[in-house]
Amino acid sequence: MSAETDTFKAITASHVRKIYETPSGAVEAVAEADFEIARGDFVAILGPSGCGKSTLMLMIAGLEAATSGTITLDGLPVSGPQIDAGMMFQDPTLLPWRSVLENVLFPIDMRGAVPAESRVRAESLLRMVDLWAFRDKRPRELSGGMRQRVALARALVNRPAALLLGEPLGALDVKLRKHMQLELKRIQHELGTTFVYVTHDQEEALAMSDRIAVMNRGQVEQLGTPREIYEHPRTAFVADFIGSLNALELTIDELVGEYSVTRLGDDERVVAPASGRRVGDAVRVGVRPEHVQMGTDSTGQGSRLTGTIAQVVYLGMYTQFHVDTRAGRIVSHRLADESAAGLEAGSPVTLTWSPEHASFL
Repeated sequence: MSAETDTFKAITASHVRKIYETPSGAVEAVAEADFEIARGDFVAILGPSGCGKSTLMLMIAGLEAATSGTITLDGLPVSGPQIDAGMMFQDPTLLPWRSVLENVLFPIDMRGAVPAESRVRAESLLRMVDLWAFRDKRPRELSGGMRQRVALARALVNRPAALLLGEPLGALDVKLRKHMQLELKRIQHELGTTFVYVTHDQEEALAMSDRIAVMNRGQVEQLGTPREIYEHPRTAFVADFIGSLNALELTIDELVGEYSVTRLGDDERVVAPASGRRVGDAVRVGVRPEHVQMGTDSTGQGSRLTGTIAQVVYLGMYTQFHVDTRAGRIVSHRLADESAAGLEAGSPVTLTWSPEHASFL
């Protein structure tokens, strides 16, 4: 990689591993992480508890040393705590005896006199997070969301090369959390600072990020845009972890052009992009419930299965229909404003979807 190319990268990781020695033996928290994060990107590190996402973030910050491999931040190797990496966590840990403005200035104040330029920057950040009117208040006088915005301004006051966020919205209620998601994205867009956001919340990652790194058992299984991750998952774990998924265990009966076809009865079939598969291969085909169309009859060249509605689940914005078919139970989503007349438990239906909406897992 050339030096010119490196200038566009905020963070790189090459063959990064982290092994902890425990009384019961070695535990590999992160295994062979390789990725690049461009300057100005909002990247979410997403995965279940214990997958290694927080450990990876701490290694980027230099608060944990990698067992092997290298991490660079703003083009320089990470070998200890990084002053160029701002951090923000669930607990904002504000100083209760200081005002809001004094809390924002605290990282600079620790080094001595606060330059006029830094004070201007702190004041500008408070305006950006809509807290200028509260600059003289103490933390106890603020709501939870306001305290988190103070912590955000404090983390950004030193103009870090990257801001690392460890599930900062986890303690907020749902309504405030959604509002803060929009605020964080707005502020990141305005500043152009690289954000690395650790979360286990799939909806949060999809809503906020330019790209998502999905982790499982210490490995980054896929790094891509939210649409790529959702529409074209590369592994069964990614497909199952992000949103809802119908996964069908099938055997390929024939190849027709660029597509594989599994025959399940008279005029019943599952069609998917062939992707290098061969006749006789056992495959796992995934399709999202929102792509499964449902009716009483259908024609076309895509997938087509008949079945019986086993269960109907009303979820407000949409309704789930659980349908028993020859390929197993398949879930179809229908939006609240779509007609569902005659669609009830026990009703026969035909399910269809296009080949482009199916993928091998």
